[in-house]
Amino acid sequence: MPFDLSNKLVIGIASSALFDLEEADSIFKTQGEEAYRIYQRENQDRILDRGVAFEFIKGLLSLNDVSDANPLVEVILLSKNDPDTGFRVFRSIEAYRLPITRAVFLQGKSALDYIPAFNISLFLSGNEDDVRAAIDRSYPAGLVVKSEADYDIVSDGEIRIAFDFDGVLADDESERKYQEGGIDAFREHEREYATKALSPGLLKPLLDNLASIQKIENQKRLTDSSYSPKLRIAIVTARNAPAHERVVVTMREWGVMINDAFFLGGVDKGSVMSVLRPHIFFDDQIDHLKSTSKYTPSVHIPFGIKNL
Repeated sequence: MPFDLSNKLVIGIASSALFDLEEADSIFKTQGEEAYRIYQRENQDRILDRGVAFEFIKGLLSLNDVSDANPLVEVILLSKNDPDTGFRVFRSIEAYRLPITRAVFLQGKSALDYIPAFNISLFLSGNEDDVRAAIDRSYPAGLVVKSEADYDIVSDGEIRIAFDFDGVLADDESERKYQEGGIDAFREHEREYATKALSPGLLKPLLDNLASIQKIENQKRLTDSSYSPKLRIAIVTARNAPAHERVVVTMREWGVMINDAFFLGGVDKGSVMSVLRPHIFFDDQIDHLKSTSKYTPSVHIPFGIKNL
């Protein structure tokens, strides 16, 4: 019987998001494919350092402990390497004891066509061209933002995932109003449509899958009072009152429970991340991520009017 991905949270991840491949990539760019192949073979037993999305992936996979039945989360490696040059990546996956067993190796070719085939709710990569090509097809994709921060998230049993709202979870309708008419036009628009949910953004499928896991955890807590839910979802947005109302209305209509919400009204998001320390944060504006990536793994969603 085929392995069913339809009821799981499926993440597609490039090795450039999971591990630090800066040295190997430099050899490929400066010396070519054959030198890269030799380098990878010579270093196949040298374990790669963790990349920006490593702790996020590790945390998500730990959610499989929540269910006694089928795993809730599946992670699939999507690689432009061939199986030979990708050998080192799987050696590293095994060394870190990550339960990732499925992979797609396409020598020099994009794996984007396989995003819908595998029911992928999020594709993460360190290659900007691949991410933008995915978003051009309306696929849920994000570019990991590199920084010198220590991304070793303290393991306290929680898996914290934080999202910006407009242009990430929701579409950029409101952001367009702001860009076209300024703050007054934005506020008037939000007052007029305060009771109407926004249309879904690219990461709405990811949020839906996370919400399903939350519901399983909440049900488990009802039958086991000692159980403490692991997954915690936060929204960190530049909206403030009264524009915050539309966020709440949208989440209600979508049937999603948000654990933490920060309506910052222009306050630096990095200051929140320095305390919240989520395993990952998604935002559509790279300027915000220059601040947040100093403290927490951050992902750029290059979607909408701010990324034209």
